[in-house]
Amino acid sequence: MKDVAKQRTIALLSHGGAGKTTLAEALLFLTKVTSRFGSVVDGTSVLDYEPEEIKRQSSLGSAFHSLPWKKQQITFVDTPGGENFLNDTKTVLYGVDSAVVLVDAVDMVKVSTEKGWAFADSLKLPRLVVINKMDRERADFFKALENINESFASPKAIPVALPIGAESDFKGVVDLLTLKAYSYDKTGVPSEIPVPADLEPVVEQWREKLLEAICETDDILLEKFLEGEQITNEELEPALKKAILDNHIAPVTPTAAQGLIGLSHLLDSIINRLPSPLERGSVYGHPLDKPDELVYKEPDPSAPFSGLVIKTIVDPFAGQLTIFRVFSGTLTADGGFQNVTRSQKERFGQLFALEGKAQKSIEEAGPGDIVAVAKLKNTFTGDSITDEAAPVVFPASPAMEPVVSFAVEAKNKGDEEKVFAAINKMTIEDVTLRLTRNNQTKEMILSGMGQVHVDATLEKIKRKYGVEVILKSPKVAFKETIKGRAKVQGKYKKQTGGKGQYGDAVIELEPLPRGEGFIFEDKIVGGVIPRQYIPAVEKGIVEAMAGGVVSGNPVVDCKVALVFGSYHDVDSSEMAFKIAGSMAFKKAFMECKPTILEPIMLLTVTVPDEFMGDVMGDISSRRGKLLGTETHGKKQVINAHVPQMELLAYSPVLTSMTGGRGSFSLEFAHYDEAPAQIRDKVIAEFKPQEEKE
Repeated sequence: MKDVAKQRTIALLSHGGAGKTTLAEALLFLTKVTSRFGSVVDGTSVLDYEPEEIKRQSSLGSAFHSLPWKKQQITFVDTPGGENFLNDTKTVLYGVDSAVVLVDAVDMVKVSTEKGWAFADSLKLPRLVVINKMDRERADFFKALENINESFASPKAIPVALPIGAESDFKGVVDLLTLKAYSYDKTGVPSEIPVPADLEPVVEQWREKLLEAICETDDILLEKFLEGEQITNEELEPALKKAILDNHIAPVTPTAAQGLIGLSHLLDSIINRLPSPLERGSVYGHPLDKPDELVYKEPDPSAPFSGLVIKTIVDPFAGQLTIFRVFSGTLTADGGFQNVTRSQKERFGQLFALEGKAQKSIEEAGPGDIVAVAKLKNTFTGDSITDEAAPVVFPASPAMEPVVSFAVEAKNKGDEEKVFAAINKMTIEDVTLRLTRNNQTKEMILSGMGQVHVDATLEKIKRKYGVEVILKSPKVAFKETIKGRAKVQGKYKKQTGGKGQYGDAVIELEPLPRGEGFIFEDKIVGGVIPRQYIPAVEKGIVEAMAGGVVSGNPVVDCKVALVFGSYHDVDSSEMAFKIAGSMAFKKAFMECKPTILEPIMLLTVTVPDEFMGDVMGDISSRRGKLLGTETHGKKQVINAHVPQMELLAYSPVLTSMTGGRGSFSLEFAHYDEAPAQIRDKVIAEFKPQEEKE
């Protein structure tokens, strides 16, 4: 049975390009897990192995691996940093005990790093910060450190090591607790050297700051510090570890992953300062039918098994791969568990440890492990899995809402079923993808987190399933209505030599308040229309409304009263009165000042204070009506009603306007009358189609 105290389960977080994958590849190489330093540039990366990732030279999904260090095991998740793929990052954080956050020594903190930090905050994950790429031109450790503390209120970022040199002269680190300096050779092996003389004052200054920061979190040490007593490293290290666990301090260390500099110090910090599953403590959940009752699962290998699914991969040949974190108990190969979320029992054969693209068969897994099983039928991302005798539901990450939508269709005729089956499989793997049907426009709508997200998805579909998809801008679901009243007759009379057709209906048409739909009122008296034909009149009107009159869009918000008519004993029929009703409605509609309604969305935009004016101005330029603003910390939340057609390409505009720091959500609000230029355009576009038909 494994020693849980020697396990570390971490996530690597940062914006795209800060070097997460390079760092991970460097650590695997340094610890001799891999025989070569993998790179996505030349396609040798162990972690960025998908063709779409190699093409873009960036991570599009989380990858998993493990490495040994000083008789301990570090299981890590290399998360994507691109805005389009942050839901994957957010989801896998539910399966780790701590996070290593990378900040580029030149580019500093960027938007995705801010969002990753916020995700970690929400889960109270202890953090260690790496200022990476110290060997780059213009690298500045202290400027990056200042930027980190300006960007994040807590935990406080404080160095535990300082760089020796910078840019091309970066060659090692000084440990601020041991006051030892290390230089690194080309293989990443450190050699102890004297602290450079020019660094001594800086080292003394920052050691004092580190000492003060640690002591502020421990009353006993604070008293000794204030009284000027000597504090030993044996006292400082456990106090630092507790301060990290309690999210008071985020220790900072410099590295140059590409040059293998500072990596051994980083690994030491991970195993000495970040928590094991035991130190992180129990995970809470609740019984399936009692959401207010808490159940705690201790990270005990001998306890009943429990875990959480954090990722699902679907492959047309290998089938479904279900990746999960073990919270408690020991799971063995050729076993099974209860899917508590879906009330399903699952059995599996092999149990796998993940090594990037590869999977290694293992006999058992315990607390802290992230492992996988294949070909489960009813278990997906976010599901809680446990021993059947001890069920519990764990908190899981809610999926982020898509921000872009496209109408999709098969490129080649006959591939429709294959295309939509492939997309549905991709929605199992990626919960931020949504495939829906717009019943009015008859379009299939694919929604995702951005253009890159959708493009990468379609590339995967082509590669994995051999089908191609065409993207189009989705049609806006307009509706027709009226603003006036009219009373008209619809008479259908046809004589063909034998039995003819005769139906005669007089209706009154008037508008209803917005959102009221349709009302049909029977005002026939004296039997001028027999009772059996009245439903046919209503049916003809309803069908005419569904097909629209002036634009081909459904008619809404009107009331029809059937007030008079006539019939023929022989020639009248349900069909004749249905046609008469349709004729009467269309004629009346044209006399009632027809107009077009457009869908209005509730737009909620969250932006930093400095972008508020620009965003509000842009909303107004999109015919938006501002509803109000709220202040949430350093950000403003703007609510507005905006026509849907003005928001079809809003995501890239907001990203550009706010440097990626803005986010938004949309939900349908109501329909409202479109302005004359929109109305005329919609009607004009329908006429050529009508004439063609």
